[in-house]
Amino acid sequence: MAVIDSYATLQTEIANTLTRDDLTSEIPQFIQFAEDKLYRILDLRNEETAMSLDVVSGVAAVPADFKALKFAYYLDGSFANPLNWVPVEDLYRHNPDRSDVGVPTEISREATNFVFGQVAIDGATLLRGVYYAKQDPLRTTDPSWYVTNAPEVLLYGSLLEAVPFIKDDARIAVWQSFYDSGVASLTTENDNADTSRGQLVQRTA
Repeated sequence: MAVIDSYATLQTEIANTLTRDDLTSEIPQFIQFAEDKLYRILDLRNEETAMSLDVVSGVAAVPADFKALKFAYYLDGSFANPLNWVPVEDLYRHNPDRSDVGVPTEISREATNFVFGQVAIDGATLLRGVYYAKQDPLRTTDPSWYVTNAPEVLLYGSLLEAVPFIKDDARIAVWQSFYDSGVASLTTENDNADTSRGQLVQRTA
């Protein structure tokens, strides 16, 4: 197996593993579909992006690269008030006409805006937090984070996207096993990064 460190070397390794010379034009699509699937199923720390948004007319514009919210809080003077993410239908169920203005406790997304319950007071950069941002694909950002940090996951994910073309290949089960193992390893590594491994120190009054 060759070292995978770029879009070109990934394509070469996929072609070599498939041992097919008639799928060259399809390989970029295999990679695209594998990337899209990984971005949908995983929220990784490399996607975390700081958020600082103005509240205008009681709402805040969703960032263009928004994928999912990790956490958010609303600034009320010098106090940070954590916001609970709820489905938008629940937010409106709790605040049917959104007529109560004050410090919100809930946040949701409605089309291109974040909405709140209660209705947030307008002001500068009152909504802050961290969200997961959509990443640019490998074909435009070379090398991508996955090529640099988890090339085997992208390789086996791409090989699995070739299944409709190769049909009953005996290697499919092996690729699936390696892919599942790689995704699980990424999830574990990501979870561990959010947990302190240092010794807990008990404070005394």
